[in-house]
Amino acid sequence: MAEIIDVLIPVGMAAVVLVLLMGIWNMMRGGSANRSQTLMRWRVGLQFLVVVLVMTGLYFFGGR
Repeated sequence: MAEIIDVLIPVGMAAVVLVLLMGIWNMMRGGSANRSQTLMRWRVGLQFLVVVLVMTGLYFFGGR
């Protein structure tokens, strides 16, 4: 189980960075405000998921 969390955390962080960059790119090129808003909502959701994964990993496997 610890190995799964060790893999999911970096994958989740990469997803957050990707969505963040997509949102910034959309704003820089003057894209749709609705699309930027949607991307930023996805970013917040992904950040929440990564924080939950980190806290779960620390709770269950922090004492190794």
